[in-house]
Amino acid sequence: MKYIIPFLAICLVFACKPAEQSVDSINELTKAEKAAGWQSLFDGQSMDGWHGYNKETTGSVWSASDGAIHRDTTSGEVGDIVTDEEYEDFELMLEWKIQDCGNSGIFWSVVEDESINRVYKTGPEMQVLDNKCHPDAKIRTHRSGDLYDMIESSEENVKPAGEWNSVRIKSKNAAMELWQNGTVVVSFSMHTPEWNAMVADSKFKNMALFGKAKKGHIALQDHGDEVWFRNIKIRRL
Repeated sequence: MKYIIPFLAICLVFACKPAEQSVDSINELTKAEKAAGWQSLFDGQSMDGWHGYNKETTGSVWSASDGAIHRDTTSGEVGDIVTDEEYEDFELMLEWKIQDCGNSGIFWSVVEDESINRVYKTGPEMQVLDNKCHPDAKIRTHRSGDLYDMIESSEENVKPAGEWNSVRIKSKNAAMELWQNGTVVVSFSMHTPEWNAMVADSKFKNMALFGKAKKGHIALQDHGDEVWFRNIKIRRL
């Protein structure tokens, strides 16, 4: 007992913090999440459930490392990766962090087609970006949290490169909500006249399959930069 008060005093001075969550528990579902119908899209140890776009494997630059899906910068087979399963009405949660001045993205309603080489030509994107120094940060609708090249986020709340950001994407009857770090930053509806007008006014206007599918794969973008994703969870609505 005589050591308790000195220890508390030390904690008050040096702001003792609880131990960080272990790597083994980061990607686990809680009992409440399981009861609510959530499923894990990443087991923390393997790339099971994912494959390269129009490929059978994920390619050598993607791996499960330190409890995250990691796109490294080594040479090897590159390309975007997609979930094995397709989703229509869903709620997706994940965390990401990126290298200095890095660029990546999260996609949904992605359709695999042998005539197409990248996921951005079929599915809409929530931008993943280091807003501090990547050139895209100078373009409205190209910053982190934006519906890429279509709608800018309501606020710029992305964390610095190297820090984890939380994302939630909700799709219900084509109504979409994009959340970044606890805030709804973009909301819109797909497959409406307004949606078609936005597409026609974007870089995707001449891409025949872009934004057309109501059901498709979730995808993570290979933009050549180092990026990490973890706590990837989804539930069908």
